[in-house]
Amino acid sequence: MDLVGAIEIFAFVTGILYIVLEILQKNAMWVVGILTGVACAVSFAIQHSWGMMALNVYYAVMSVVGIIQWRKDGSQVDEGAIHLTALPRKTALWSAVGFVFGSLVLIGVLRLLGDDASQLDAVATVLSVIATWWLTRSYPQQWILWIVADILTASLCFTTGQYWLFVLYLAYVVSAACGYLHWRRKGQYVA
Repeated sequence: MDLVGAIEIFAFVTGILYIVLEILQKNAMWVVGILTGVACAVSFAIQHSWGMMALNVYYAVMSVVGIIQWRKDGSQVDEGAIHLTALPRKTALWSAVGFVFGSLVLIGVLRLLGDDASQLDAVATVLSVIATWWLTRSYPQQWILWIVADILTASLCFTTGQYWLFVLYLAYVVSAACGYLHWRRKGQYVA
């Protein structure tokens, strides 16, 4: 097995652990997220999927934000409850504007960098950035964004021959659906 294959398998294993911890809303997911993000960033860089590489660096950084935010919000709900925050209409609107603008700009940047799948890479990347921000804020709608972003990313991984990551992102799609249902069932809104 080559180094890239080993990195993908490591990302796959930590990614599966991340899924479980995310659905259960455990703070440990953020530490595992750092490991998965770094491994995926290296794998995507080797494949010249620059948007996905940058996104995984962003995941690692946002994991620190997530730890801080979730510890604060988690203290406001009953033991075992999932802490949720209502998605403000203004945030949804600005997220939509950011998605369109960010996707257009990133497509141009990725084309300049020679990204072979610049449109798919850009749209999945920008959608994932928004979903990650929403995750740190505990908006339950983030799961819907993840379903779409993970389908797009799975497609990107398949077309670039990253088959372990393809399977991981398919698992992320299923976990996002399960996570949405779990959060809606066990969630408690915080102020």
